[in-house]
Amino acid sequence: MLFAGIDVGSQSTACVLWDGHNILGFSVLPSGVNPKKRAQEVLEKTLEIAGKRGNHCLIAATGYGRYQVEGAQLVVSEITCQAKGVAYFFPKAKTVIDIGGQDSKIIRLGEGGKVLDFVMNDKCAAGTGRFLELMARVLEIHLEDYGELFTQAKERLSLSHTCAVFAESELIGYIAQGKRKEDLVRAVADAVAERVAALGERLGIVPPLVVTGGVAKNKAVLSLLGERLKCPILVPKEPLMTAALGACLLAEKKR
Repeated sequence: MLFAGIDVGSQSTACVLWDGHNILGFSVLPSGVNPKKRAQEVLEKTLEIAGKRGNHCLIAATGYGRYQVEGAQLVVSEITCQAKGVAYFFPKAKTVIDIGGQDSKIIRLGEGGKVLDFVMNDKCAAGTGRFLELMARVLEIHLEDYGELFTQAKERLSLSHTCAVFAESELIGYIAQGKRKEDLVRAVADAVAERVAALGERLGIVPPLVVTGGVAKNKAVLSLLGERLKCPILVPKEPLMTAALGACLLAEKKR
């Protein structure tokens, strides 16, 4: 029996193919404006990667657009799926920080990836991937440039506003003062790390700590977040995979 976990997020849609023992394939595509179509496309792409095109699979859906996935036999909250997926890679994990495109989540885990408690920031772009995207446009850089530019920062600047709109104005003000781009990159990354760390303080960070989501690929944010939390950070090899994998594992268990 094949299981396909599809995680339809605000920015990206990921799919994992699982046979009950191994991950056979994984792919991710931008979510776009048609989540129903994109979910089908990412499923087909994953089946092709795994060499299983045309095979029947049990589909489990999660994420913001989970109800848009046609043919899904199981629909599960991304909180539950994220916890299960992380526990597969890191069985001893106690806390998960998932930093996505539109929200951030802190999840406390029990044995076997059981969700004990969680908090979310889903009302503001600050502390999310969207904030990094907005500021990257102002700085005229690509998202992948954050890591390299961060290492060249010299002056420690700060963005005092947590609101993305006001932070953008503040960033433009720094540019007008002639501040170095590298220092501004650090300020942006630190603003995200500060917001996420503050969210973590509401719940309490218990190590081992795992960070997932697209922002887990941002070395600048990870470095500053670890500095603020004073805690080592673990990251899955593919941080966009965990929720989709968790959906597969839950579907297998339910079956």
